Amino acid sequence: MQTNNLGYPRIGSNRELKKSSEKYWAGKISVTELIRTGVGIRKSNWELQKKAGIDLIPSNDFSFYDHVLDMSLMLGAIPKRYHKVILDKSNSEIDLYFAMARGYQKNNLDIKAMEMTKWFDTNYHYIVPEFTKDQKFSLFSTKIVDEFLEAKNLGIQTKPVLIGPVSFILLGKEKETGFHKLDLLKNLLPVYIDILTRLKEAQVEWVQFDEPFLGLDLDSTAKEAFIYAYEEINKKFPTLKKLVATYFEGLRDNTTLALSLPVQAIHLDLVRCPQQIDEILQKIPSGKKLSLGIVDGRNIWKNNYQQSLKTIHKTIEKIGEENVMIAPSCSLIHSPCDLDLETNEEILTSEIKQWMAFAKQKIEELASLKKLIEKGNSEPNTTLLKENIKAHRNREISDLIHDQRIKSKITDINLKIKRENTFPIRKEKQNYILQLPILPTTTIGSFPQTKEVRSWRSQYKKKQISAEQYEQLLRAETEKAIRIQEKIGLDVLVHGEFERNDMVEYFGEQLKGFVFSKNGWVQSYGSRCVKPPIIYGDVSRPEPMTVQWSSYAQSLTDKKVKGMLTGPVTILQWSFVRNDQPRSETCNQIAVAIKEEVEDLEKAGIQIIQIDEPAIREGLPLRKSDWQEYLHWAVKSFKISSSSVKDETQIHTHMCYSEFNDIIENIAEMDADVITIECSRSNMELLDVFSKFNYPNDIGPGVYDIHSPRIPSKEEMERLLDKASKVIPVERLWVNPDCGLKTRNWEETEKALKEMVLAASEMRKQLIM
Repeated sequence: MQTNNLGYPRIGSNRELKKSSEKYWAGKISVTELIRTGVGIRKSNWELQKKAGIDLIPSNDFSFYDHVLDMSLMLGAIPKRYHKVILDKSNSEIDLYFAMARGYQKNNLDIKAMEMTKWFDTNYHYIVPEFTKDQKFSLFSTKIVDEFLEAKNLGIQTKPVLIGPVSFILLGKEKETGFHKLDLLKNLLPVYIDILTRLKEAQVEWVQFDEPFLGLDLDSTAKEAFIYAYEEINKKFPTLKKLVATYFEGLRDNTTLALSLPVQAIHLDLVRCPQQIDEILQKIPSGKKLSLGIVDGRNIWKNNYQQSLKTIHKTIEKIGEENVMIAPSCSLIHSPCDLDLETNEEILTSEIKQWMAFAKQKIEELASLKKLIEKGNSEPNTTLLKENIKAHRNREISDLIHDQRIKSKITDINLKIKRENTFPIRKEKQNYILQLPILPTTTIGSFPQTKEVRSWRSQYKKKQISAEQYEQLLRAETEKAIRIQEKIGLDVLVHGEFERNDMVEYFGEQLKGFVFSKNGWVQSYGSRCVKPPIIYGDVSRPEPMTVQWSSYAQSLTDKKVKGMLTGPVTILQWSFVRNDQPRSETCNQIAVAIKEEVEDLEKAGIQIIQIDEPAIREGLPLRKSDWQEYLHWAVKSFKISSSSVKDETQIHTHMCYSEFNDIIENIAEMDADVITIECSRSNMELLDVFSKFNYPNDIGPGVYDIHSPRIPSKEEMERLLDKASKVIPVERLWVNPDCGLKTRNWEETEKALKEMVLAASEMRKQLIM
């Protein structure tokens, strides 16, 4: 039996990659220093896994920004607009790479970034490949070979990882009409053959092809593409050991297809879909290996050895120990790096910590499970198993987790899930109260978290400044933000969220049932890392969380200031969630807490309240047959949080980087007065759904991309607004950026917002004319 890891966190245990990348973008370090950081992270990761006893250690799982973008660059799928970046000899390959991810404004060039969207149902974002009808592919980068040889020179034999050819194409988007992207497979496969040829020459033993789409609903064209791709690869490399990795879902109706592929091993996600193992053991061809994804790669809870051992023993009995691998359910990039770094008992107590495992500990769990299988009931192994059983038993009975008062409250409370009147009646009342112009301008919530703001927070946490000093600094920054917004001419203001470290973490810190780590960072996109809260127990709100800051900001101006909240589904999705009860129950507990906050904001005189739900689409199950159940409880949770206010109180929500077409009716059912959405990177393509579905409420399609430092012009935003006005009546159209402005600097922010306000003003003039 072998231990097999699919991928390891690439940010570094102390976020070395984030810090180095941002210094490089700011021109503070050289490309040589940046690359040196990458070398150090890879070396550390490989040596850690080798020391733990992992048999199949991944390489090419490291990325400076995104592994899908790595594949686009490697395969030469570089959109034509970036060719001028290549021609500029002052740019390196990595500058081209970052230009594709972040946009490019240099040497009189102004190039938009590639589109970004969510990686399946995770909070990770990938850069979407772009395809044209005449798309050509060629080997542009040898990164996968270089990193395999880099590990080999350290004395470590690795298993190169690459996105499989079918999933790579399915992850992309056709940028013109007249073809189906899978038509490009014949053009693409020769480059895969070239890559595999080079790897074979380098004496590779195993290659991992990530094909997560095998866990999704596939039409006949996609199924035929899988058969064709792997038959072609196998013709060229019949003896090369090929592992196809599926994750985030079970194979279900694709079981026969996956098992028929001419590869030596199939990886299964047995955390997300444990029941699939029985069918697969009945159908698996003789001699084919199974990689059992039994350690949860997406959550932080300790593995239950007793359950895992049952699955391993059952599989060994059926196909033989030599054909079994044990692995995490998916790549560990979705897990924090190392629980050993959590040494502060005030942040994470030993009682809760004993129930947890980060990436390093998950690697150790694989090694322990292998020992328990191979060495049986030796004394060290018996102790190991007993300790694991004890930790799980402690969690089951802990008073920290279970609060009967909260459970009863959720069961007994009369939860209102419908506004008093329909949207047209509410809108008339809101227009009278709010007195906003047509095409009202606003932002999504946050303003730049400058190094000064972050330093204040750090000083406060280290007790270097008092609570009074910290609050005084934040009050000054809030007033600055209000004055800047007034000067720019925005219609609906926000307080800036300077007191908030993260849109989910901030609320989790004030809710009972949450705990936090100090170093539990995971990558969201590029250099953006988040430290998800950990929901370990029943959730409740001890006291108001945002009323103070919203009320203070409103006292500074005659303009309306939005109260800013994170919605229950997003808090759930962007946290590490307890796995001992249904997610819907936990979400309802959070929804009641947000409902109480909404009511307190309304009582404090806040007339516009935004409840952000950017994660509602990413929580959608990957199989359509499972959608209805999820959407029922997700929409219900939002409505619990938002429906108890008066008609005059305007409820906003925000969603970003999601495809809405298939769930637009459910979004309408949420019945927010205003929904703001990301649209600019896709050039308003997301609005196509609104031309087909008569969305009843107000909409604010984002008119500029805040994830790029690029500053759009007034004319560019006018064009996007004009495009939006073709499908959304102008009386229901809002003007706003794509998302919050936390990651931008003030210079970029002010320039872009001035252009946005000018664009809205120009559109208003045209309407009057």
